[in-house]
Amino acid sequence: MMKQLAAFAFTALVATAVGKQGDGIDLPPDSMLRIGVKKRVPDSECPRKSSTGDKLEVHYVGKLYKNNEQFDSSRDRGEPFSFNVGVGRVIQGWDRGLLNMCEGELRKIVVPSDLGYGDVGSGSKIPGGATLVFEVELLKIRDGNEFDEEDMWEDMYGEDMYGDMFGGGMMDMMGGYGGFPDDENLDDMYDMGDPSEEDFAEF
Repeated sequence: MMKQLAAFAFTALVATAVGKQGDGIDLPPDSMLRIGVKKRVPDSECPRKSSTGDKLEVHYVGKLYKNNEQFDSSRDRGEPFSFNVGVGRVIQGWDRGLLNMCEGELRKIVVPSDLGYGDVGSGSKIPGGATLVFEVELLKIRDGNEFDEEDMWEDMYGEDMYGDMFGGGMMDMMGGYGGFPDDENLDDMYDMGDPSEEDFAEF
């Protein structure tokens, strides 16, 4: 009985130390990726789900977990962001957290720093060790090899021609941190826990 009480007290202490979103504390860097669906699309209205290599067009809002401070928003710019998912063009949290999505689906993903920008951070708005929170709406799925004029210009000039992103430029985001996860980890996307409603109450 005493061992059970001690274990319960330790668990409560850890939960208190980590804190909830907005409590001024980041999640541990090696925490699990949290994925929550805020708007579901019925299977009958979802002929295709996002998969590795697909070109996704999304709207997103990004905030810092510890203080809910917004660091970027494609909605505020009025221009969706396009990228190839699952091939290392964005941070690992996006590569893992935006697979198997339907067009019109809205997700909230909580990205620990190991799956974001690590100890380095990005620009002036994302400090090192920051846990990131994104609300992402998938607008369109296209084949990954479909011609895109924006990609053509980036390939030709090797630089971001479309403005700042996440406080450090779009190319910082597309580099990510820690490399691209292997296929084995991608398959574990839905084994990463089911966050409580409390985790998703701040948006």
